[in-house]
Amino acid sequence: MKDAAPTTQDKILQSAYALFFKHGFARVSVDAIAEGANVTKRTVYYHFPSKDDIAAQVLTAQQDLMLQEFAHWVGPDDATPHDKLNNLFAKLQTWTQSPTWLGSGYSRLSMELADLPGHPARKAARTHKRGVEDWLANQLAAGGLGNPGSRARQIMILIEGGMALALIHGDPAYIQAAADAAIALLDDDKK
Repeated sequence: MKDAAPTTQDKILQSAYALFFKHGFARVSVDAIAEGANVTKRTVYYHFPSKDDIAAQVLTAQQDLMLQEFAHWVGPDDATPHDKLNNLFAKLQTWTQSPTWLGSGYSRLSMELADLPGHPARKAARTHKRGVEDWLANQLAAGGLGNPGSRARQIMILIEGGMALALIHGDPAYIQAAADAAIALLDDDKK
């Protein structure tokens, strides 16, 4: 069965995603989004009330894809929490070594819109980050780890901090340092 052609709305979201990721929210115009989608600006506004709504939809559309990617990164369901974290951080480190890596789009957009806490894209980013934290807590709970919610929050801080510092310094070794700290958190539970 042949895949369905992307809808006009899909094309707009794909264009916006590529542009926002590469240039940031503020530097991307609706005209540029329209051009990238090969549609008119009027068509963009027919499908979306504003650029703000486009940004929120871009992040929302990425949510399930990112969680699927993380599930793939951690490995099989029966892997230990240690193995899952080692796998996750190894994939994060590989991702940060890509010459096109610009950090987490969710975090970058949230920081860019830091003065607008009610912005639809900030809400979508919060939903995503909460979803990742909850997913991670479920992974840790399935591995029999105590306090999975607390540990997931601590590991999320390490992931976000590691990615931010890897981006700032251009050094993926920050991801390995975060991985070492995450494993130490799990080892603390055994004491």
